[in-house]
Order: sequence, then C-alpha cells, then structure tokens
Amino acid sequence: MTYSVALNFEDGATRFIECNEGEKVLDAAYRNKINLPMDCSDGVCGTCKCRCEHGEYNLGDEYLDDALSGAEAEEGLVLTCQMVPSSDCVIAVPVPSTACKVKPAEHGAEVSSVELVSDSTIVLKLKLDRPDALGYLPGQYVNLTVPGTSEHRSYSFSSKVGASEASFLIRNVPGGLMSGWLASEAKVGTRMTFVGPQGSFFLRAVDRPVVMLAGGTGLAPILSMLEVLADQGTDQPVHLIYGVTNDGDLVEIDRIEALAKRLPTLTWATCVANPDSAHPLKGYVTAHLADEHLNDGDCDVYLCGPPPMVEAVRVFFTEKRVSPSHFFYEKFSATEAVAA
Repeated sequence: MTYSVALNFEDGATRFIECNEGEKVLDAAYRNKINLPMDCSDGVCGTCKCRCEHGEYNLGDEYLDDALSGAEAEEGLVLTCQMVPSSDCVIAVPVPSTACKVKPAEHGAEVSSVELVSDSTIVLKLKLDRPDALGYLPGQYVNLTVPGTSEHRSYSFSSKVGASEASFLIRNVPGGLMSGWLASEAKVGTRMTFVGPQGSFFLRAVDRPVVMLAGGTGLAPILSMLEVLADQGTDQPVHLIYGVTNDGDLVEIDRIEALAKRLPTLTWATCVANPDSAHPLKGYVTAHLADEHLNDGDCDVYLCGPPPMVEAVRVFFTEKRVSPSHFFYEKFSATEAVAA
C-alpha cells in the first residue's frame, strides 16, 4: 500500500510523492529527488520539522524532546525523518521549494472546449496529457501560458481532483491577453502548457461548520472543494454564498444544484451587487451571511474573490467581533493588456 503525501512549500509550490507502507516521509521525499530540510535524520536536531495539516501518521518515540516537544506534536508539528504516514497527508514545509531543489512541474494539455458562459466568464476545459502526473489540492491554482507568448496567467482549478479533464473559470477581461486569445484564437486541439500546482488556499479536514464565500470567478476553487466534499461526505453543515455584480454574471448554477444533491449538508445562496438587479437577493455576500452560519465563530471560512471583497469580509468579521476558527482566503485581480 502507498499513501499520497502533498508537500506544500512556503512559496506555494506543491509536490506530491508516494510514500510506501512503513516508509518515513523524509526517505520518500529523497527517493523522489526532493531534498527536504534535514541534518541528523535521527530525530535529534529538529531541522526537518514541518506541520501536518491533514492525515494520519505515526511518529514513534525514537526522537528527542528537544527536537520535537510533546506540545508541538499535539499541535500537528512533525519530524519528517520520523513521520510514517498511515493515510494520505498534507504537509506544510516551512521553506521555499527552490531551497529543496524542487523544479517547477510543467504539464501539457490540449483544448477540449472554450465556452463564453456569460459576458464576464469563459469556461476553459483542457484534456490532460497525463492526468496521473497532475496532483493538486482542491482550491489550488496553476500558471497557464498564453500560447504564442511567454506570458502566463494564474487560474484555479474548478474541476474535480483526479479528473482527466481540467476546467477553469476565466474572467473575460476587455483587452486581456488570455481572454482575448480564448475568444479569438483558441480552437479544440490547441496545445497549452501550465506550471503548478501552487497555493496555500486549499480544503482542509472538515471538523466544524464550513462557510464558503465566492465572488465572480472566485467560484472556481470553491467548486473544486465542493467536489471533494460531495465525494467524501461530511456531517458538518456547509454554506455557500456566491456573489456577482450583474444578473448575467451568475454561472455554474446547475453544477451547484447537482453538488447540493450529492452533499445533503450543503446549503447555498446567490446574490447580485447591482441595485437594479431582478435577483431576489441583492447586495454583497456579507449582507446574506447570518449568525447561524458563523456558529459563534466555531467555523472554517473559505473566501475567494477580488481584493475589495476580501477586505470587506475581513471588516465584517471585525465589526461583528467574530473570529472564525480558521479563515482561509485568496485574492485575485484581472490582468489587462498594456497598450504599446
């Protein structure tokens, strides 16, 4: 039996390694040509200390308290030279990937479809060359190269982890390099490359109620997370609020409805900021975030949207004097072409 271990580095790069039954993480990483921080490799120095954010493991008792105290172990800190996984794991490594001689992972694909699903949103789907070689945590992003250029743009997966086809929600930016190429030049079968995965915005273990807030194409990573939750199931309530600017900006509603059928604990709402909207719920996501969803702060919040939305939610929590148990967020902003 093998276990999949995601090494999430300080610079946001993530690499997946397979750890054999009874194998220590440090040894598995070395076997995969990833030089995790280490010195003694005997549980004495503490140089290889990392944090396990998800998964089950055994540390044994052959290490010094000076290297890893009991309090640190209870908080999820581990010594990779002693850690033996007993399930799939996610490990936060407190150094950049470059310090561990990890090269960026490049992947190839071909366009399988490009669809303008609203005036503001393009759905891009890519048939992966090697789906088995692409591992990512639900919520992460990649740097997708614009064909014919050396430029890239960052987009979060909206697809299900492990799927043979990767999908992305891309904002249709006037003058945008990527959206302009997709609208005028992209064809089925066109080759594309991307580097990744990247990012610390990803789904953690669900131990308490979850609140998910998405703005515009910030829905993409949330959809990927919901796919995992729908597959795994959870007894915890999950509430999604998806906000856009105009009525026509709402996309993937059928998919959300399908996810809600697969995940009975999921409730959701959509809202539109434009005051002239015909939508029943107007305003920003914070206007529809009720106390019952926040559970007196005993909740995990996942937020993805443009910077003003992220800041507005942060101010909302401060004014309500609510501190979520965990608050994970990712900001994004559209990149426009610069006139020559």
